[in-house]
Amino acid sequence: MDKKQITPFKAMLAAVSGYAMDGFDLLILGFILPAISLSLALDAAQSGSLVTGTLIGAVIGGILFGYLSDRYGRIKILTTTILMFAIFTGLCAFAQGYWDLLAYRTLAGVGLGGEFGIGMALIAETWPKNKRNSASAWVGIGWQLGVLLAAIITPLLLPLIGWRGIFLIGLLPALFSFFLRHGLDEPDSHHYSPSQKVPLTLRQSLAMLCRDRATTKASLGILILCSVQNFGYYGLMIWMPSYLSHQFGFSLTKSGLWTAVTVIGMIGGIALFGFLADRFARWKVFILYQLAAFFMVIVYAQLQSPVAMLIAGAAMGMFVNGMVGGYGALISDTYPTEIRAVAQNILFNLGRGVGGLGPIVVGYIASHGSFMLAISLLAVLYLVDVVATLFLLPKQQPSDEDRLGAIG
Repeated sequence: MDKKQITPFKAMLAAVSGYAMDGFDLLILGFILPAISLSLALDAAQSGSLVTGTLIGAVIGGILFGYLSDRYGRIKILTTTILMFAIFTGLCAFAQGYWDLLAYRTLAGVGLGGEFGIGMALIAETWPKNKRNSASAWVGIGWQLGVLLAAIITPLLLPLIGWRGIFLIGLLPALFSFFLRHGLDEPDSHHYSPSQKVPLTLRQSLAMLCRDRATTKASLGILILCSVQNFGYYGLMIWMPSYLSHQFGFSLTKSGLWTAVTVIGMIGGIALFGFLADRFARWKVFILYQLAAFFMVIVYAQLQSPVAMLIAGAAMGMFVNGMVGGYGALISDTYPTEIRAVAQNILFNLGRGVGGLGPIVVGYIASHGSFMLAISLLAVLYLVDVVATLFLLPKQQPSDEDRLGAIG
């Protein structure tokens, strides 16, 4: 069968659909955790570990599939990751206890791990440089669209089909994404012969992330940003439905509405980040968002009115998660094609691994103090982001010939 040429539009659909599936999966888990805990008699630590296991799996998958993508091609490996995710998500619906469900969630996470980095590398290799920030932001919006869909339909369907049925519903975005990618050709960057370029080993690819002082600083700075991003995001989003239910007596449907408004704010923030970063120095846009995130988290933590929390939640979401619109382009511009997917997946998914501690830490602080105390402490992390951006990130966008860590 003839391959279909990969165009910027088709590359965008392939990347956005996968990342939407990623966001959809993780938020439905947040909504159905109480039902799973009741059905399988799980304690709070076991429930939280289902999220953590998924994110740890994503770190493993990020390293494995990022390397395979750099070596064998973006589309081929993206299709493999989606099949792995679909198989183990389907098996979650038939879990009989904690340990088999944890295993299925972790292995589904391995499949999820390749989505962000490979999708972002695909965008970098098919979209023009002057639109790279905006294009990467649209991939980030894909995640939020998946989250928004989960926030709307999960509360409606959970009472009707139960948590096992919700996992089966989670297969649909995966199948859609698989058929969307099936038969697509690879970008031109992967149409080289062995005589032109010898693929790196995994060890060589990993070593390139720290090959000199400038590259090591950039890698550390990006890792800090991705860790703060994910820690704050998961710490807030996994527990927000439960908090609104316990604090204000919200039904699952109303909690979903409040969460959806926050997600809409996030979508606006991501789109604005991409727009600004294509027109101004990207590091300055990061600083703007990081300071605004610090301020909005502090404000949100002081609120007691549900209506005020609804409005402030949208503004908080705009800055707390809007920065995800910049990571894909930042990493793509910092590392060469030969290690681009490895860099994307390792740095972002290691950040997700750290972010997996967010629900545990927030849950622990909330149980010994309050949810508002927990998110107040999250605000400090955005000041760490500011320091990392100022002193570790590259301030200039390098050319293709002069990327940090360029292979000589």
